[in-house]
Amino acid sequence: MCLMLKIALENQYGRFGQDIISPLLSVKELRDMGITLHLLLHSDRDPIPDVPAVYFVMPTEENIDRMCQDLRNQLYESYYLNFISAISRSKLEDIANAALAASAVTQVAKVFDQYLNFITLEDDMFVLCNQNKELVSYRAINRPDITDTEMETVMDTIVDSLFCFFVTLGAVPIIRCSRGTAAEMVAVKLDKKLRENLRDARNSLFTGDTLGAGQFSFQRPLLVLVDRNIDLATPLHHTWTYQALVHDVLDFHLNRVNLEESSGVENSPAGARPKRKNKKSYDLTPVDKFWQKHKGSPFPEVAESVQQELESYRAQEDEVKRLKSIMGLEGEDEGAISMLSDNTAKLTSAVSSLPELLEKKRLIDLHTNVATAVLEHIKARKLDVYFEYEEKIMSKTTLDKSLLDIISDPDAGTPEDKMRLFLIYYISAQQAPSEADLEQYKKALTDAGCNLNPLQYIKQWKAFAKMASAPASYGNTTTKPMGLLSRVMNTGSQFVMEGVKNLVLKQQNLPVTRILDNLMEMKSNPETDDYRYFDPKMLRGNDSSVPRNKNPFQEAIVFVVGGGNYIEYQNLVDYIKGKQGKHILYGCSELFNATQFIKQLSQLGQK
Repeated sequence: MCLMLKIALENQYGRFGQDIISPLLSVKELRDMGITLHLLLHSDRDPIPDVPAVYFVMPTEENIDRMCQDLRNQLYESYYLNFISAISRSKLEDIANAALAASAVTQVAKVFDQYLNFITLEDDMFVLCNQNKELVSYRAINRPDITDTEMETVMDTIVDSLFCFFVTLGAVPIIRCSRGTAAEMVAVKLDKKLRENLRDARNSLFTGDTLGAGQFSFQRPLLVLVDRNIDLATPLHHTWTYQALVHDVLDFHLNRVNLEESSGVENSPAGARPKRKNKKSYDLTPVDKFWQKHKGSPFPEVAESVQQELESYRAQEDEVKRLKSIMGLEGEDEGAISMLSDNTAKLTSAVSSLPELLEKKRLIDLHTNVATAVLEHIKARKLDVYFEYEEKIMSKTTLDKSLLDIISDPDAGTPEDKMRLFLIYYISAQQAPSEADLEQYKKALTDAGCNLNPLQYIKQWKAFAKMASAPASYGNTTTKPMGLLSRVMNTGSQFVMEGVKNLVLKQQNLPVTRILDNLMEMKSNPETDDYRYFDPKMLRGNDSSVPRNKNPFQEAIVFVVGGGNYIEYQNLVDYIKGKQGKHILYGCSELFNATQFIKQLSQLGQK
């Protein structure tokens, strides 16, 4: 039987269904499940009367209208309706009325609320939305002219997705959050929504079968809600690990990286049009073993590993070629015949491993291209210098070069790189620079071509944050340069790493990781002692910062209201490696890189 999957593409609300499915299932995997065609809900579609259709859509007014139209037009044999978020009774009645009017009641086979209104990017990472993410962005939450009604809408959107997440997980969390922040507003609303669902025992989504299916079936997880404003330096930080670098400098989106491949210098006649650049897309998914192993590694280590993989592949390829040439031996001499019989088994084994070898070659080519593109950015913008200098600023280590020198150096990075560096310095400084010094920095930044709007916003934010709390501390460890890589430096390497520092990362907990550690391990710390405590399972909601549970948690979800990044995610992954038997998931309302974050700060800083 042929199945057809239709993914929602609502004009007004964007490609919700597609964004949820694409990081999880490739087109090939959908085909293997019998889904031969996937179309967008609002595209022009011809009737296929002998085919069942699976809908995966948000229950918006516009989508419901289109589905009713499909029923009236008798487009398909039967209809399986899957709603990403829970559909309201009135909209369900609209579909029922349309089915009645079209005499298609028997064709509507199933109707499901799937509670899948979030995007899973990794086994331990999720993000709320990709379409319309500006509705829940850092800027949306922090703009000064936001009305109470608009803020309620933003919070409801975030809470709806988090509720879906916990229904899917099959667990009711213990919630902790800081006071007086957007994170607290989310906590209050989520606690209320979970509490209401648990109270309705007959229709509760957290009873019976669902709970056993959850990953956290033995002990309840901890949900730590943190506000982006507790740490604005990390999202601006230049990074040194593979996945975070790819996200920072390339077009990396829902686990797919888009590269422009230059077609090289060609002997084209003078005045001829330059050849157009080829655009290539690569999926960086859990199936890619190299990516899984190295996405959190420092970049020089990745370059070295790609080189090793290439050498190992070439050795295997040479062995197949050698065996082939031996198999082509002719003549009756004894030696040749005995060699032939010895090598038949070897060649059979080599041939059977060919598909594996070809897949290995595909991954090597993919990572050679991606890593080369990253390396071009590192060298052109001196990103290793920025990374090392920022690490020193954030860990309060002595600086070996003046900040003004780097900002004024025309060869060091883009105007945006310089602005990111200065903002990190400004955010991390215990004492803000004097007005005279600040004017000098502003002049240097303007001369370097920087837009000063982000600084304008950070100045206001810092003045406000100073009243609320002390600046975030970033630990006191730092990177240590290890001399240049000998293996990657040799002339046979794909990567000319000359001049790039081989910086080795030392584990240091970023503010979000430190907060999680305090709350997960039940440590007493001034930073987290007054965090609010919610237990939706308690009959009476009590406003308390006193946890009833005194035991350390085994599982936790950290969720950043206002946006997250791969640097924080990687820091949490590294932290949990040393904690046997414990699990962490990282989530955020949107995932942005420094360029996208600077843009939001710039909009907030506009007068």
